[in-house]
Amino acid sequence: MAAPPAPSPSPPPVQLTLPGPTGPYSVGTVPLHLVDPARHDPWDPSGAPRELMISLWYPARSTAGLRRAPWLPPAAAAQFVRDNGLQPDAVKVPVTHGYTGAPVRHCGSRLPVVVYSHGNGGSRSDSTIVVEELASRGYFVVTVDHTGDSLTEFPDGRVAGSAPYSPENAAAIREARVADIRFVLDKLAVLNAGGNPSGSALPDGLTDAMDLGSVGMFGYSAGGPTTASTMYADGRIKAGLSLDGPVFGPVTDAGLDRPYMLVDARASRAAIPELQTFWEHLRGWRLDIGMQGAKHLTYSDYVTLIPQAASLLGWSPEQVEQQIGAVVPARAIAVQRAYPAAFFDLHLRHRGHLLDRPSPLFPEVRFIP
Repeated sequence: MAAPPAPSPSPPPVQLTLPGPTGPYSVGTVPLHLVDPARHDPWDPSGAPRELMISLWYPARSTAGLRRAPWLPPAAAAQFVRDNGLQPDAVKVPVTHGYTGAPVRHCGSRLPVVVYSHGNGGSRSDSTIVVEELASRGYFVVTVDHTGDSLTEFPDGRVAGSAPYSPENAAAIREARVADIRFVLDKLAVLNAGGNPSGSALPDGLTDAMDLGSVGMFGYSAGGPTTASTMYADGRIKAGLSLDGPVFGPVTDAGLDRPYMLVDARASRAAIPELQTFWEHLRGWRLDIGMQGAKHLTYSDYVTLIPQAASLLGWSPEQVEQQIGAVVPARAIAVQRAYPAAFFDLHLRHRGHLLDRPSPLFPEVRFIP
């Protein structure tokens, strides 16, 4: 009797990748666990204090012998794969270009600071392309997971998911997000002074590395209104950028007196009356840009990750375009690299001219009057 045929070996998992940053510096990163004893977590019925995970991203002095950080830590990555309907052994999330624990390079002076807020149900990893680009150009970038509205893994392996978003809890989510950012700004001052509010290992060179008089903020999707509302509540943030985000709350009618930039796709002034009202009440420098054919995910890491995973998801080219838009991913990445950096260069470093007018280098970008 013939032996049964040997089973076919499983195909190797698809390794997703992210494009590397283009600035002159290597990138360091470190995750930190913070606890705010002054606040109860609104989604924890036990009344536990608010816990946050953040990551610091910065130009690195050296990277020898260090490992690059994953896009998501292991348990969160496994949950992310399951949430997207994929088998755990079918795909691996990207490895970033940030070296864990690398010493901080001061670049001749203290580093301007940029804080990042993700979209509803996302994570602090969702705009890693922009974050790494800024760090490679000499910015100190702080990414924040809004616990209960994110996919968050804590150092003990716990994974917190998102509370279902509804009109009933929307105000609580917005309030928690703003309080998260203000708490993180407080802790950055402690870190800059040589303290350690996390108890985690900190990179060499962190003390006095940040210029906390030059702080900007950007957000993707719901991170956009988080940026505007935090600026309204806290004058420490000098400039704000929204990647396809709407606006909510008192800032809509009050406006802002500091620089603000909108990057449009789904969240446009033409489609969202509150955004137009906010725009009319902006009293400082302002700019509204967009890309022809862009979709909401065009301005996130998913513009490159979705095409790589399309075959695993069983998506046709038309279905991929429905998700990430008609913009060629390489061009979307070029815009993600150039325009946030130009915004913070202009308003935190007071240099650069890309935002003066439409550029022939980026013909897909339109300035919206």
